[in-house]
This record gives sequence, C-alpha cells and structure tokens, in this order.
Amino acid sequence: MRMIVRKQRHGVFMKTFNYLAASLAGSVAFLALAAPASAQVVNPTFTGPRVEAIVGYDINKAGSSIDDDFNSDNDQSFEGVVYGGAIGYDFALGGVVVGAEAELTGSTADTDVQDGRLENAGLGNVDAGRDLYLGARVGFLAQPDLLVYAKGGYTNARYDVRVDSGDFALATNLKTDGYRLGAGIEYAMSPQSFAKIEYRYSNYSRAELNFANQATSDRFDIDLDRHQVVLGLGVRF
Repeated sequence: MRMIVRKQRHGVFMKTFNYLAASLAGSVAFLALAAPASAQVVNPTFTGPRVEAIVGYDINKAGSSIDDDFNSDNDQSFEGVVYGGAIGYDFALGGVVVGAEAELTGSTADTDVQDGRLENAGLGNVDAGRDLYLGARVGFLAQPDLLVYAKGGYTNARYDVRVDSGDFALATNLKTDGYRLGAGIEYAMSPQSFAKIEYRYSNYSRAELNFANQATSDRFDIDLDRHQVVLGLGVRF
C-alpha cells in the first residue's frame, strides 16, 4: 500500500487556500444579505429537535500536497454514494437559528482500476467506511419557509485498506481526523417536516492504522480532501 507523503507545494497550496477563502466569503456575503429577512422573529418551524435521512454524492480526492508523479492522467480520486442519518437541535438566538448536530454516514466509494491505473487518493486499495461528524450551524431566514445556513465541525472517517497478493492478504482500518465546512438551504414543507440540499468540504490531516490483532500504528500526517453534495429529508418534534 502506498501511503500519502506530504509535500510542500506553495503554489498549489495558495491556489487551494484562495479558492476556499473565496467560497467562504461568498457564503458569508449570502448569509449577510439574508439577515434582514430574519431580523425580527425567527419562524419557530426551524427550531427544536430534528431527525433526518441523508443521501448524496461523495468524492474523495488527494489533497493539495499530493502529486502522483508516475501517472499524470490519474485523477487521484474515487467516488460513490454517501448515505446515513443525522440528529440535531436548533434554537432561535437574536434573530438567527443556531444549532448543534451529529451525523453518521457510510459510503459506496472505493478505489477502481481505469486503463490499468489504480484511481485513488494516494491511500492504496481502499473502501470508504463510516464517517462520524459533530458540529454546529448558524442560519438566517431567506423567506419564512426557507433557511440558509453555514456549518462546521469535527469529522472522523474510516477507510478499509485491502492488500491481497495471492499468498498474502491483509485488511486494516485507516482512521482519519479532520474538519468539515459546509453550507446549505433548508425548506420547511410543513411545521414538522423539511427537505434540504447541502454542500460540504472535509479535510483529513491525521491518521492511524488499526490492525486485526488490535495493534495500532503511530499517528501520521496525511492530506485527503472530501467533497459531498447531499439531499436530506427530516422531521421535527
């Protein structure tokens, strides 16, 4: 298995940083424009406990410090369907909606061979496993039944590593830690039900290997980006 090696590539880093900064600035500006609509009283429809189901598109990519010098055509990514559920609690605070949330998802994303090349994110031959997320969000009413929000928090993702050379087989878990940023819109279909669409970006920078014999490797640096666009359906209580 070829592990990710962090390389310092200032130009690529700055390009990625500027892109993320511009995206966040756009989200903040959008929320600021929506703020006057919610300056009076937040619709109680968007407050209280909630439960939701999630499904969407999941792409795992090598981060900006990863460069596959051997296969220039390798897109260094693998894709699939993300699915799972989330719980949360939202409340009104000074004309905005503030909430805490937790999410558990799985994914069908795994590495694939294209034209004799292993399409992956520098992780070797892996399947995406479960992903745990804990975070918070803040939003404003764009209209009485439409909430615009931004979010952020901690994410812990697992990848199942496969090595099989005929006479030798090894299965391990690669556990990664990182952060998630996102933004979305939520539509109240009724006072008790809602639908949403959300984009989120995650970056994982630390990892460890967990082996079948319960041994664990030392923690090491990685650079893995994850982009997801998800749809959610949920209910409030």
